[in-house]
Amino acid sequence: MLAILVFLPIAAFLAILFGAPARLTALAAAAVNLALGLYAVFTWQCACWSFSLPVLEKPAMNLAFGFTDGMSVIMVLLSVIVTLAAVLSGKAPEGREKLYFGSSLLISAGALGAFAATDLFFFYAFHELALVPTFLMIGMLGRGDRRDAAWKITIYLGLGSVILLAGLVWLANLAGTYDIPTMLNAAKSGALKIDPVAQKSIAALLIVGFGTLVSLFPFHSWAAPAYASAPAPVAMLHAGVLKKFGLYGLLRLAIPLVPEGLQAWLTPLLVLLLGNILWVGWVTISQKRLDRMLGNSSVMHMGYIFLAIAALIAFPENPLARSAAIVLMFAHGISIALLFSLADRIERSTGTLDLQELGGLAKAAPKLAFLFGIGAMASIGLPGLANFSGEILVFLAAFKSYNGSSGLGPVQITCILSIWGVVISAVYMLRAYRSIFQGPAVKATESARDISFFGRIPAVLLIVALFAVGLYPNLLLNLLNKF
Repeated sequence: MLAILVFLPIAAFLAILFGAPARLTALAAAAVNLALGLYAVFTWQCACWSFSLPVLEKPAMNLAFGFTDGMSVIMVLLSVIVTLAAVLSGKAPEGREKLYFGSSLLISAGALGAFAATDLFFFYAFHELALVPTFLMIGMLGRGDRRDAAWKITIYLGLGSVILLAGLVWLANLAGTYDIPTMLNAAKSGALKIDPVAQKSIAALLIVGFGTLVSLFPFHSWAAPAYASAPAPVAMLHAGVLKKFGLYGLLRLAIPLVPEGLQAWLTPLLVLLLGNILWVGWVTISQKRLDRMLGNSSVMHMGYIFLAIAALIAFPENPLARSAAIVLMFAHGISIALLFSLADRIERSTGTLDLQELGGLAKAAPKLAFLFGIGAMASIGLPGLANFSGEILVFLAAFKSYNGSSGLGPVQITCILSIWGVVISAVYMLRAYRSIFQGPAVKATESARDISFFGRIPAVLLIVALFAVGLYPNLLLNLLNKF
């Protein structure tokens, strides 16, 4: 059934190309995939979710999908939730419905294929598939400096992908296979032993490759311009889902296969993630447009997930670090998708996202103000919402192996410094909310329309996910503890 999940968006895209109603077809495919994703949560250990089709004999390559563990299930669930919300949120320019909805489906298919693939080649290839419609959507249907943004994201991610490919091919040659479960089992049993010197080189390639895809500082400058220029579905799917591919790859491949190599780069990684949280955080405060602010905010919050990964690198036996990273990946994906969706509604209603041209919107659009307020509180880390659960787990994971007699270690010091990021998040998000919704109405907001009933559906879908995981994080943690 995983093959259906991955290829249904592609089939829907082809149907749209040959004349099927674009929006209706995309909605149907996204709704069916959400139902399959929810069903997978309860049945993922069933053999029915495995699929393998031989593609090449030497070297052996298979178009293979499967749930290696609960992390794959959670990332697929994130993908299908955000996909349906993105399709529901989008309003295609007249005459561009095929490109608009078809490209959204291809981005979703690329993310689903990458998270579900159990063959290293297709793990990489599906992610690359998603970059093509991303480039087209930003370059052709974006706003502002859309062409520059499209080329910038393509060049950055293209270079990152080439570096990543070198590391993945090196790993596959050492392991003698492209099958990911076989590689992981060999490393776990001790059958696959990689020389520490080679590990350090491979780890460097994977950190830079995956890190560029995740917008790790200083390889991050593509993200904010791209998200600010992108149509709403692209910003939602890329920032919310596809960007998690790099984090997923580090957790799935780098940590189990080259642990010593990653430990050699731990200190530089801690410095870089502080760059995400503190440097980019200050940059976010200075933004004058909501779309730019949200783009930089997305980059900033990647630092917290890297902190959990760093805690796992430093203490591989840490029982919280992996779970913390995955829960926060899910939480951030849902919350940033919600904020980009509502930012698009604000722009459609007022004609601008410039914070200095907005004000008093809550009077004309109270429902929109309420929904955006929930998204803002989630981003800040308000208790009861999923981001709070993820961030608390990250901070606990950083101190899980703390030994009072030996003092604070590099991970604990980094964690203490990164807590200032919570304050920074509160500053820019609350200031933006006040600028947009509070105070007297201005020209842009006097005649603004409130969000419609159907417009609220994607926001409610995402908010339900935020509250569900925020109030009961074991919904995800139980998946991670089942093997």
